[in-house]
Amino acid sequence: MARGTKRWLAAIGLAAALVTSAAVPAQAASGGNNDFACRPSAAHPNPVVLLHGTFATYYEDLNFLQADLAARGYCTFSLTYGAYPQFPLVGGLKPVAESSLEIKAFVEKVRAATGAAKVDVVGHSEGGLQAVYLAKMQGIQSEIGKVVGIAPPTHGANASGLLTLAYTLLGKSTWDTIVKTIGLPIFADELDGGAAIVALNTGPVAQPGIAYTIITSRYDELVTPTETSFIREPGVANQYVQDFCPNDPVGHIGEAYDLNVWHLVRNALDPANATPIKLCAVGSPG
Repeated sequence: MARGTKRWLAAIGLAAALVTSAAVPAQAASGGNNDFACRPSAAHPNPVVLLHGTFATYYEDLNFLQADLAARGYCTFSLTYGAYPQFPLVGGLKPVAESSLEIKAFVEKVRAATGAAKVDVVGHSEGGLQAVYLAKMQGIQSEIGKVVGIAPPTHGANASGLLTLAYTLLGKSTWDTIVKTIGLPIFADELDGGAAIVALNTGPVAQPGIAYTIITSRYDELVTPTETSFIREPGVANQYVQDFCPNDPVGHIGEAYDLNVWHLVRNALDPANATPIKLCAVGSPG
């Protein structure tokens, strides 16, 4: 099934779930998504920057989660990072380090506009990796309060063994040459042994003063093995969706739209007011 089709199916399922879910509180802060006039409230003092995954954009991936957070009083911001000029409608394609510079500049723009001392960063898939990478590699640790990664390939993914097969048949150097030749270096970068993965995992990943939460699904079919998302370091909360909702079959793309995941994200952003999931939704398995 095509990635775009999976996204639409996940969104349709989300829409149906939202119809039957409880209404969210009215937005407390001024503005909505990407409103640089928004001023953080005392309840939510850190603006939230949301980062999409590979082959996605700011308006397709975490856009529904962004709207949910904005409706609950957060100042929320997002950008399409890592897009090439000749193909501007899809992001997340450039090397992680290159995209990270774009994200850093955006974070500083958000801080300057809102007057906030820190931002919280929420990312899905490559966006989760970018959030963790940004916090360690760009020298702005003091500007980040919380990092919430949804299925990030923190230690490199093998896409259900497909990468291992490619390495076996072609060799790693040949694989890297192929993906660079076709102009998509991100494929080499965020997989097991990629440059960004090696840089991120040289020394501790988690940085002092930042609260980390990593959320993934036991049924994620792309960031595999699923344990590769987690940061097994002090001060990091590593969570499987199924630890809270055992019957949720949600897969990789569906995690961006899953109401159970959203609940865990909200708890991570506002742990003082965290609540249990009383009624589990059923997410998209793809």
